[in-house]
Amino acid sequence: MSVLKGKKVLLGVTGGIAAYKTASLVRLFIKAGAEVQVIMTPASKEFVTPLTLSTLSKNPVFSEFYNEENESDNQNATWNNHVELALWADLMLVAPTTSNTLAKMANGNCDNLLMATYLSAKCSVYFAPAMDLDMYKHPTTIANLNKLSLFGNIMIPAEHGELASGLSGEGRMAEPENIIAFLENHLLQQLPLKGKKILITAGPTYEAIDPVRFIGNHSTGKMGFDIANEAAKLGAEVILVTGPSHFQNDNSSIQLIRVTSSDEMFDQCHLLFDDVDVAIAAAAVADYKPKQIAKQKIKKTEAAFSIELEKTKDILASLGKIKTKQFLVGFALETENEIEHAKLKIQKKNLDLIVLNSLNDEGAGFGKATNKITFIDKSFKIEPMPLKPKEEVAKDILNKIIGLYHA
Repeated sequence: MSVLKGKKVLLGVTGGIAAYKTASLVRLFIKAGAEVQVIMTPASKEFVTPLTLSTLSKNPVFSEFYNEENESDNQNATWNNHVELALWADLMLVAPTTSNTLAKMANGNCDNLLMATYLSAKCSVYFAPAMDLDMYKHPTTIANLNKLSLFGNIMIPAEHGELASGLSGEGRMAEPENIIAFLENHLLQQLPLKGKKILITAGPTYEAIDPVRFIGNHSTGKMGFDIANEAAKLGAEVILVTGPSHFQNDNSSIQLIRVTSSDEMFDQCHLLFDDVDVAIAAAAVADYKPKQIAKQKIKKTEAAFSIELEKTKDILASLGKIKTKQFLVGFALETENEIEHAKLKIQKKNLDLIVLNSLNDEGAGFGKATNKITFIDKSFKIEPMPLKPKEEVAKDILNKIIGLYHA
């Protein structure tokens, strides 16, 4: 899965012959899972049509401060808000960046919608120069390129090749595939969990009674899967060990290992633990299992039936005993004396952080789309969080870990 998936990309198109490449560029952004809004300078429409880019991006294309069809009617005119466009974007790309637009960006010359949006942008801004060889090598161009870099903008270097003038040399805008590769690589390097390996457990465990029955719980695994997806988005290499769950994984950065019982999850976690930086135990592991498993289906004969149970291995406590460099996170689902019980778990299991759920909170617990958690760290600092969708809770959990792990 591309790191561009889910990103909001604002593409600025300027008036150079390389503008024809932006049709392919938009298509590649969409294929990568990004959402694209296009702003065109008036001159760029001589090289590629707004209809083409609108069709490919599946969004209206902006060019003027006011929609052209309404310019004559001030009362009904629609203002294209450059500030809203700038704030919407996760990243902005100006491609092609002609020498004219380059000079405007370097000197703050705001004479069109694209420039107004650029000057309002708070996100990362990338630019892909495109001009003839002599223009590209001119001292003013070099000065403007340096200026933009000093402002914190990121240049996607021009490539060597045949130019519109018929000359061959440096100045050709990078090919769309190379622009996408540049962006993906740069974004990956900026991610806070790049280079980190994270072990996550999810779902319930099923403890067999006989070949057809088991002891389990109502956990679906959604919270663990959401944490895994968010960790992967933040650049981590993720190993997700999950008990029985209907959730699937479509992210190549996540290694999915499916298990059934607590013993199988214990073995997998101990096999992997030495090699990870962070372990997040979000699974709802059974506390007890049948002492004996019947080899054949138990028949319904007696009015009463009892099963002798024994404790399962405590995965989290066992990892806490052997941890060295790992940041260890546990979950606690409580119904009474929640804070006190969670603090005891931190001490007993040698945790760095615990994520507390209470079944007394409406909207929290198993089988829900939402969750309400409280963070308690090893210093017993308590931070309650509001009720949120589990996808947002996953972000909160990862942000909390990043803050504490790097503290």
